[in-house]
Amino acid sequence: MKRLAAGLMLVNVATISGVAFGILSRGLTPADASTALALGVFAAILAYFRVFDSKTNSNVFDSDDPAPPKLGQQRSQRIVDSPSILLSVSRRYNLAKWIVVTCFVLFAVRSFCCLVYIDGDQLKIQSPNNLGDLALHITYIKNFANGVPLWPDNPIYVGSKLRYPAGADLFNALLCLFHVDLIHGLVWVGLLGSLATFYAFYRWGGTFGVAGFLFNGGIVGFQFLGTLQFRDYQGVNTVAWKSIPLSMLVTQRGLLYAIPAGLLLLWHWRERFFRDDIVAGVADPGVPTVNDRSYSPLPFWVELLLYASMPLFHVHTFLALSAVLVLLASFGDSAMRKHIALLLASAFVPATFFVWLITDHFHAGSVLAWQPGWIQHDGDFAAPFFAFWLYNFGIWIPLVIALITMCGWRVWKSGWRWGDRIPEDLAFLLAAAAIFIFAFFVKTAPWGWDNLKIMIWSYFLVLPFLWSRLIAKWPMPARVGVCIALFGSGFVSLFGGLAAGRTGYGFADRAELDGVGHAIQKLPVEARFAAFPTYNHPLLLQGRKVVLGYPGHLWTEGFDYGDLFQRLGDLMNGAENWREIARRLQVRYVFWGREETMNYAESKRPWEKTAPLIASGSWGAIYDLESRINQHE
Repeated sequence: MKRLAAGLMLVNVATISGVAFGILSRGLTPADASTALALGVFAAILAYFRVFDSKTNSNVFDSDDPAPPKLGQQRSQRIVDSPSILLSVSRRYNLAKWIVVTCFVLFAVRSFCCLVYIDGDQLKIQSPNNLGDLALHITYIKNFANGVPLWPDNPIYVGSKLRYPAGADLFNALLCLFHVDLIHGLVWVGLLGSLATFYAFYRWGGTFGVAGFLFNGGIVGFQFLGTLQFRDYQGVNTVAWKSIPLSMLVTQRGLLYAIPAGLLLLWHWRERFFRDDIVAGVADPGVPTVNDRSYSPLPFWVELLLYASMPLFHVHTFLALSAVLVLLASFGDSAMRKHIALLLASAFVPATFFVWLITDHFHAGSVLAWQPGWIQHDGDFAAPFFAFWLYNFGIWIPLVIALITMCGWRVWKSGWRWGDRIPEDLAFLLAAAAIFIFAFFVKTAPWGWDNLKIMIWSYFLVLPFLWSRLIAKWPMPARVGVCIALFGSGFVSLFGGLAAGRTGYGFADRAELDGVGHAIQKLPVEARFAAFPTYNHPLLLQGRKVVLGYPGHLWTEGFDYGDLFQRLGDLMNGAENWREIARRLQVRYVFWGREETMNYAESKRPWEKTAPLIASGSWGAIYDLESRINQHE
């Protein structure tokens, strides 16, 4: 975990430094980016030499161990038994491991090397799921890189600060300012984030954990048996439990950081709180052990930075990790509670600051709402209770219920009392259950499906224990059958989705994008444009501010944009009071291009006669309204 922690600290410290420099300097500069990245490199080096990884130092623990020892088992016995266990596991699971590794490599290379690419006069992307999402991320990256004061105005909604956990985009902006090409930066961050995700899952849940991430699915993918065609059967509107790699990791760039960082923290808490059998503590008397409560895989400053800054990268992951901490403190012993209390107290101020930053200084309205059943009653997803959960999750939920029941029964039989430390498996399983129940009853975003952003963490928490405490103890034929039932549908959907984008999807016209970029190069970066609201508008892809961005993005961020959409339409159609509307919408420039011509075909375009034309070309024209607006105030 040393390299993983080092890489995450590079991103973490560089991004936090970028926020600080952007606030202090009223906008990022290439010098700020270089300094921020240098600080990130320094933090990475320091973290590498300060992280203690029991597997790296002792080579005894293996994430694929099918039957980890019970708490309280003698460490000497663990030392004696481990070599034979590892030899057996290595022989038995080597083939499965390399199959999963190969699948992950194919997914990562296909998804991120072709994330966005040049094809003649077009920019194309590989995944249709990513058309809107990647456009929004490019908007934020270019907006940061343009040097706007931080925290910036919202480029897709007038009158608001940016309401998005854009830490990953800010890091890409630092790379742009460091003269890394935008496409290259997107590709390399995607590939390295995938590598970090793979290794974090392997150390958290072994080969089964990686497979669980890659091939999540219910039963819908088994349609393959009738069609014999690889398709993304989970990608249709009637299926809620979609492929996590295709629908989330590729599209939501914050997860490229949040998933490995979250898993690193989970691994750290598991090692720190539950590993009474740290072999390195026996083999090397100079290394602290968990028994004296001084053992800590991650230094406290690394743990604190990863946890406290998580809202800047992914709010739902921060909520899930906080739930895990609360559950661990509730069912842990005094030493656990003391450490968790210190962590939560230390993180309160910085975490609150980052939440304040990304919620328009707490002006963003709460989107929490009571909605039992998740989305089983919503639109195309709707289905009867048992049909919905069986169709989407297959045998996952019955297996998890059986696992929690078995672990709970074992603890009850052992005579556990409040104040005693709860066993490792039940501690994380209860946290998973709490997160799932919360997501089942409470909607955390305008679109109920977005609850998956937190629900996936209940799934991730279960993976290592479902294997080691339940499936691994069954005979080989049963294990194979259960793994096929769990992962077969997801396997078909994953490779069906990757194959679907063979020819790519049109994203932007290169000549139009370059022409607009050249035309606005000398215009103020804080100026706002009136333009048609679409996800891939050339102004947005250049990081410039418009009155309204794509309505789908506005809705998911909680904006009620109906009135503004109407007023923007009145302006662009040349209503009688268009100047007053422009002033109220803080518009300095009117952009008239291909999208505007198609969507405002009946416009009178009065600005063509009353406002200076400051740029034009085959891509369209830009008119400056400032002088006219000032005259009519």
